[in-house]
Amino acid sequence: MLTKNTTQAAAILSFYKGLSPSFPMPEGIAIMNPFADATAWRLAKTFYEKFYSDTGPRHFIFGINPGRFGGGVTGVPFTDPIRLQEKCGIPNDLKKLPELSSQFIYAMIDAYGGVERFYGDHYITALSPLGFTWNGKNLNYYDDRELLKTSEPFMLQCIRQQLDTMATTTDVCYCLGEGENYKQFKRLNDKHGFFKEIIPLPHPRWVMQYRRKKLEEYANLYVERLKVH
Repeated sequence: MLTKNTTQAAAILSFYKGLSPSFPMPEGIAIMNPFADATAWRLAKTFYEKFYSDTGPRHFIFGINPGRFGGGVTGVPFTDPIRLQEKCGIPNDLKKLPELSSQFIYAMIDAYGGVERFYGDHYITALSPLGFTWNGKNLNYYDDRELLKTSEPFMLQCIRQQLDTMATTTDVCYCLGEGENYKQFKRLNDKHGFFKEIIPLPHPRWVMQYRRKKLEEYANLYVERLKVH
């Protein structure tokens, strides 16, 4: 766990810097590691040192795995270059392309009370902190049966390492996605006992694709569930 001289930022950045998956990849599938890119690493370092340079515990929020246009380019989960600059106050020279999930997450963060308050309470990560692509398109870890099987030890290692090195609360965590991501996460948690409870939330992309007109309603739903604990 953190010592009095180690910040959450230092623990997070050490974790990301040390990611080195060694599991066999199914044919045609490639790993996307945003932290191997110098620009994404610099932006991620700036972000975590800005919002996590303390030792206060956070509740974990688990996504699926990074996508190409959000965390895949900025190094910050669910944060596209636009939101990184306009909401987080971190200038960048990346193409200012919007990403659906990022739009929802930052609308929710605004409803929560802003980035300082939200990131002071929560830490967003993913079951797989590294992304996957197939034929140049985003791939979820559970979309390929072989990938799901071969990536599981890596995902378990990532969860354990973050819990061992960060100050966190293990009474409850949150899962982005009420379908397959929650199903797989619950299966792993039932077996390994990482958290006492996992609270599923509608996935941001699902909200933006199928319930966009109710964005405010879903943002408020997030805030209600996140603020209970």
